[in-house]
Amino acid sequence: MTEPKKPMAEANRISSMLNQVLGIERFPVQVNEVAQEYSRQCFKDSPIDRIQGEDLDGFDGLLKANKMRSKWLILYNSARQSDGRKRFTIAHEFGHYILHRHQQDIFECGDGDIETGDNNERDIEAEADLFASTLLMPLDDFRRQVEGQPISFDLLGHCSDRYGVSLTAATLRWIEIAPKRAVLVASRDDHMLWAKSNRAALKSGSYFATRRNTIELPRDALAHSYHGFDLADNRTGRARSWFCREPSSMPVTEMAREAGQYDYTLTLLLMPDAEWQGPNHDEEEPEDTFERFIRNG
Repeated sequence: MTEPKKPMAEANRISSMLNQVLGIERFPVQVNEVAQEYSRQCFKDSPIDRIQGEDLDGFDGLLKANKMRSKWLILYNSARQSDGRKRFTIAHEFGHYILHRHQQDIFECGDGDIETGDNNERDIEAEADLFASTLLMPLDDFRRQVEGQPISFDLLGHCSDRYGVSLTAATLRWIEIAPKRAVLVASRDDHMLWAKSNRAALKSGSYFATRRNTIELPRDALAHSYHGFDLADNRTGRARSWFCREPSSMPVTEMAREAGQYDYTLTLLLMPDAEWQGPNHDEEEPEDTFERFIRNG
């Protein structure tokens, strides 16, 4: 049985080649050109022959082989306004080609399959996302962009521009390497749509289980309409306002920014290391609720 390919290893291999040929200031990745040229050089018997936009109904991206499996086609939804989303979609389908093309002949990926940030389970959509994120935003370069600087949405916006991805994708990438506990929340109309906690936050029980629950933002949250959201706002408050089991002395730094292309608001919560270990939530497994939200429309 063939050993499954690892998304990060495959993406890093391609990134190393791009660094050698183009240098480290090669961003954003021209992923359509990379996908076609790499497949032609490395898989001459079944390369990616075409990449094109179509007005797709019901899904964002498609990878499909011809009858002889001698050529592959990538389609992305041209109706999407965000160029960053289109780039991520192409990279996602390229990930399916590299990692999974021997498993099936066609991959049809909907909204919930792309740019989810869920890399915790062995699932082909999560693996394609991890490949795309690693290819478009290599961690060594990402760290160079943020190292030694206080985190802010302005800094993450710089990363978004550099890599040609959405602010959401850049922020999800950052929380993977955040030095302390970090939680990203997307909300609309004072209610959470999805939330993503990094590993340190998950281990301490700092996450929002929106799978079965409708969760309102805290009344004093920056993004709550009662508070009067200001794009420039960030502040330090009490973590207990967000997480009821946090000690009363635990601070949280909160910053918010509108993600216009998605019509929601991003709130980034930053906390020091936990003073305690949160209990296991047997009734509901921690999840990447961004993926759950998108899958359910």
